Amino acid sequence: MPTSPSSSAQQAREALAARLFDLRRAAGLTGQELAERCGWYKSKSSRIENARTLPSDADIRAWCRACDAVEETEDLLAAARHAETLYVQWRRLHRCGLRQVHEASLPLYESTRLFRVYCSTVMPGLVQTPDYATDLLSAITAFQGTPDDVPAAVAARTARSRILHDSDRRFMLLIEEAVLRSGVGSPAAMAEQLGYLLEVMALPTVCLGILPFGDRARKIWPLETFMIFDDARVHVELLTARVTITAPSEVSAYARAFADLSHLAVYGSSASARIRRALGAGG
Repeated sequence: MPTSPSSSAQQAREALAARLFDLRRAAGLTGQELAERCGWYKSKSSRIENARTLPSDADIRAWCRACDAVEETEDLLAAARHAETLYVQWRRLHRCGLRQVHEASLPLYESTRLFRVYCSTVMPGLVQTPDYATDLLSAITAFQGTPDDVPAAVAARTARSRILHDSDRRFMLLIEEAVLRSGVGSPAAMAEQLGYLLEVMALPTVCLGILPFGDRARKIWPLETFMIFDDARVHVELLTARVTITAPSEVSAYARAFADLSHLAVYGSSASARIRRALGAGG
């Protein structure tokens, strides 16, 4: 697992490494002795204890047996899985296609009441039309070289988006103006997408802001696409991976960034005018 750009992921790995180190010390074993009991080179034990390598399930089971601490196994396995989920490469998430990822996220979406979404490159998934989503997910599948289940993934994404009509939820969406002219989809798909964006703006659950380019000084730069679920979790989308942030201080930092960005955005008639201009220009 590569070093994560999120300190939440690194902190989780370091916490797991510290627990394994404590087990070894409590058992009175040196690193060399533990490695011999596990049938490893000493360097492997060192990499695990220094959080340079995330141990596999088999590694954790062997470590606990070597330290006569089998009762700690399940807790440590759970901690390792948590650390692993904080930084996950898209190729791994999409190894069976894109549909499963959309379906797996449904419980999180259903449990969330406040969504704050910032997009700097593409339309937010929650408001994508089927044709736009098809073009985008097809490009992602081709780039990643993962199994092509785009029609099923689009259906799952569309089904998930029905929560936009749930009056018990709020959706705060911020989109960089460049997204309106990005040309991610075909001209026809892009035109349909922009028209749908105008419809979405009228929903009572949705607050849509456009961050204009070129006409005002910005106090915060364009960021990577991110989504805040209530005040509990942030998903950040990188080119190669999804980072999940749960540390309160980091969630707060993204909430503050979202608030700063929202002050730069235009809403209502000013936002719809920019969408219509992009629509008139052919997307």
